Amino acid sequence: MNFAIVGAGGAVGREILKVLEGGALPVGNLRLFGSARSAGRTLTFQGKEIEIEELTHESDFSGVDFALVSAGAIVSREFASVITAHGTVMVDNSSAFRMDEDVPLVVPEVNGSDALNAPRNIIANPNCTTIQMVVALNPLHQITPLRRVHVATYQAASGAGAAAMAELEQQHTDIVAGRAPVVNRFSAQLAYNVIPQIDVFTDNDYTREEMKMYHETKKIMHDDNIAVSATCVRVPVMRAHSEAIWVEGEEAITVEQARAAFASAPGVVLADDVAAQVYPMPLDVAGTDPVFVGRVRADISGKGLSFWAVADQLRKGAALNAVQIVQYIIAHR
Repeated sequence: MNFAIVGAGGAVGREILKVLEGGALPVGNLRLFGSARSAGRTLTFQGKEIEIEELTHESDFSGVDFALVSAGAIVSREFASVITAHGTVMVDNSSAFRMDEDVPLVVPEVNGSDALNAPRNIIANPNCTTIQMVVALNPLHQITPLRRVHVATYQAASGAGAAAMAELEQQHTDIVAGRAPVVNRFSAQLAYNVIPQIDVFTDNDYTREEMKMYHETKKIMHDDNIAVSATCVRVPVMRAHSEAIWVEGEEAITVEQARAAFASAPGVVLADDVAAQVYPMPLDVAGTDPVFVGRVRADISGKGLSFWAVADQLRKGAALNAVQIVQYIIAHR
């Protein structure tokens, strides 16, 4: 089959290329697209150099079966009609179409079948924090419908792109050398700090990142009765997001039930042995595919559960999930 990566030069685009390099999809021909700045550069795929084409309104996607798009919401909105004009299915990693009623928002372990009904040939990849959370929530939701979810995220620099990762590295270098660190990509210095703001604030004093988790969880899990409250925090970690999650269901869920559900859930790895100090950490999870869950315990403030989830947001939170959407469509057509 024929594929395209739009935004191939970015952090997620390069990660998609790595996933495809591992044979995740039956790639016959692969085309790469990017901005005028990226055009002309080459990337290696399966031993061949592929030149990045500039994405323009004259770009021809005829013959491309799937386009994996990670170039930002503005680009996605502007070029969606160009990409899908000849029947190409666009799997979009931006926020552009996530809440559109006629665009499915898909995490294959949770609602894969939604991807089979895409009237505009557009399928949205959820926000990275939402993806890893719903993968972990879903096995509990199968035990009893969840009604309250509180989550605090600890999001790595890589969630803001390759330039943000470079800025964190440079800040550490500058501080050690006695120089004042430069701040461009974040609202404050990230090195030796945490920033309790990701994206801009909305009228209710939650950020857009936090409201994405609120709205997207309901859509993915097909349940408007799940109440989600999030606090999203940027931390000086290079890669992999962490989340502290508290849940309450219609009925109580025991720790034993939860551990059994996590252990058997697709896409989840249970790493939970506090006596041996086994729990997920970003340093160990970076570069891996599953959502790792640990610190499973009863919430002593009520009838719910608390647990800790860590996932590589460039893999499962972005590139891998997009590829898995395509895998699901191919397998179920």
